Amino acid sequence: MKKLILAGSAGFCFGVSRSVQMAEELLESGPCLSYGPLIHNDSVVSRLAEHGLRVISSPDEAAAGERVIIRAHGVPLAEEEALRAAGAEISDGTCPFVAKIHRIVRAASDAGRAVVVIGSAAHPEVRAICGRCEGARVVENAQELENMLENEPYLRSEPVTVVVQTTQTEKNLRECEILIKKWCTNAEIFDTICSATSTRQAEATKLASECDAMVVIGGRDSANSLHLAELCASRCANTQFVDGPDSLDTGALRAAETVGVTAGASAPRWIIKEVLDKMSDEILIQENPAEETAAEAVVEEAAPVTEAAEETAAVVAEAAPAAEEAAAEEKSGAEKSFDEMLEDSLKTIYNGDRVSGTVVAITPTEVSVDLGTKYSAFIPTGEFTNDGAIPVEDAVKVGDTVEAIVVRVNDVEGTAQLSKKRLDAAKSWQVIEQAQADGEIVEGMVTEENKGGVVVNVGGVRVFVPASQSGLPKDAPMSQLVKTTVRLKITEVNRGRRRVVGSIRAVLQKERRERAEAVWNEIEVGKTYHGTVKSLTSYGAFVDIGGIDGMVHVSELSWNRIKNPAEVVSVGQEIDVYVIGFDREKRRISLGYKKAEDNPWAKFVSTCSVGDVVKVKIVKLMPFGAFAEVMPGVDGLIHISQIANRRIGKPEEVLTVGDIVDAKITAIDTEKQKISLSIRALSEPEPAPRRERRERGERSEHRERRPIVPEEDALVYEVSETGEAKGNIPDFVDDDVEE
Repeated sequence: MKKLILAGSAGFCFGVSRSVQMAEELLESGPCLSYGPLIHNDSVVSRLAEHGLRVISSPDEAAAGERVIIRAHGVPLAEEEALRAAGAEISDGTCPFVAKIHRIVRAASDAGRAVVVIGSAAHPEVRAICGRCEGARVVENAQELENMLENEPYLRSEPVTVVVQTTQTEKNLRECEILIKKWCTNAEIFDTICSATSTRQAEATKLASECDAMVVIGGRDSANSLHLAELCASRCANTQFVDGPDSLDTGALRAAETVGVTAGASAPRWIIKEVLDKMSDEILIQENPAEETAAEAVVEEAAPVTEAAEETAAVVAEAAPAAEEAAAEEKSGAEKSFDEMLEDSLKTIYNGDRVSGTVVAITPTEVSVDLGTKYSAFIPTGEFTNDGAIPVEDAVKVGDTVEAIVVRVNDVEGTAQLSKKRLDAAKSWQVIEQAQADGEIVEGMVTEENKGGVVVNVGGVRVFVPASQSGLPKDAPMSQLVKTTVRLKITEVNRGRRRVVGSIRAVLQKERRERAEAVWNEIEVGKTYHGTVKSLTSYGAFVDIGGIDGMVHVSELSWNRIKNPAEVVSVGQEIDVYVIGFDREKRRISLGYKKAEDNPWAKFVSTCSVGDVVKVKIVKLMPFGAFAEVMPGVDGLIHISQIANRRIGKPEEVLTVGDIVDAKITAIDTEKQKISLSIRALSEPEPAPRRERRERGERSEHRERRPIVPEEDALVYEVSETGEAKGNIPDFVDDDVEE
């Protein structure tokens, strides 16, 4: 055993990585439950259990308020609903590819179509799929499918929807597909095999065909790992299926020159590394450990074009004598002889070689590079300027050292075309893969909008961001992101298919959570924040003050009387607000917007006093008087007795809403912020009407009438707040009072 080759797609797939990450994030805030083993790997499940993740198998085991994460394989709908009914807080860790199958079978079932699932009936993923529709049939292979169609011939003419377990092999699907197309007249087939599974199986098949031995790493219950082992065993007799370094038989590998290594979707990197370390140690044992070393080897699927083979070729770890390395270093440090330099100048280069040289000339179309060989090398200028985005003189200068990939050699003309972009892209792929593995955030430029999302250029790698992960509202145009720099998280990498998926929304949510936590740590009554109005309601405005929303009640928006918050603020407007109160437990914050210095009452008392005559606007009429606006935000009361210099029954007899009249300030209650006004105080009193009274002794035709004595009507001078008169008020004498 001298050479190890590791498949590039080995290890966690996107769905498994996502569910494990969700569990780890939940465990940061305390213990939680997993409905079924989170993934099919005992080592990972045990490690999570050490941090507080407890596996349950029935909804009855979850108490109200407990946090439960749904396993990556998903669960039947009835079990999920039972968990919710029990009061559990659910985090759905179902793989998105599995969730897609759930939607397909549910829609098919609702449309009255028969559902057929190709997969293992006992597998939790298949159980979950069947639990999302009615009467699903499960077949594991073409033979079982043929038996079913023979036993239920009516299915041949009925509408049928076929889906596949995500970890099935392409071969199994194609065999079943042939039968379905041959026998069924109204069938629709969905290829729901996970793309990561397809890539992993293709790489494993290729490795097994080229290597002397194969090692497949995965959980014993993992369907995709078992399929990998079957594929490898069919092409390489010396194949081992191991779940960790302890089950690896290194003795069976000693006679193999080259050993290929792959791993299932549920195998974590640390287990893969432990297996590789054990195999590397075996190499050292076979060779002289004092003179030789061994390094890990990593192989990726070949690039689509031959010239780019270097980009995705594996670095093969082979033993190299330490004595030769030392000699090479000593030789490189010494002065080269003429013969050695001549030999270097005649060195031949090949497509895919990685080379380094010095820039010797720059033209508008190409950059000439001296490689120290017989070839005249050049790189198109556009590779430095990003196709004209920046001037070439700002991107590269004569004398600079550049690295590139050889893409075309012309031995006749003695020229070699190089590509810096391809080398940068190869490096970027490594950065992208590492960013996904570590959950790191990357930055890139949005280059285009396409169907369903946008494309972001991250170091030369095209990253697709679905519309749902763009961070924009549902109906917002994606075009507003084009030509902007964004930060995103890599959620899926498929190097074989040159496909990378990212999420801007995940970064925004993470940053929002961090900002919200910072706000809660520092919040206090009276503290001022610069925020953005997020939404308006009839009772107020919600303002984002940095990761968390607070509410400004309509009464705190303005000192003036308003009916709708839109009269003062608008969505998207940036405003300064201050904290009136907050509740940490309920996560609620009350904010104020109107400022003390704008208080109209303060303006009123500083400019007006009792006895002043002001122009007022009648704003409301009541049975006991009229309310008048003295200045915006300040109203006063004109009692009914102070409206006119005569008795009136209703304020409407004299005033109308909207009238502007002069009034005298008769009283100011600073504590209650009330003002009394009078119009009557500004008018001359009218003479009181007189009535003639009958004199005593004066009688009508039938009786003696009283003598008539002139007497003035009494006026009411004091009135209560409700409009009732106070004091002794004389009544008018009845004309016909008997003597």
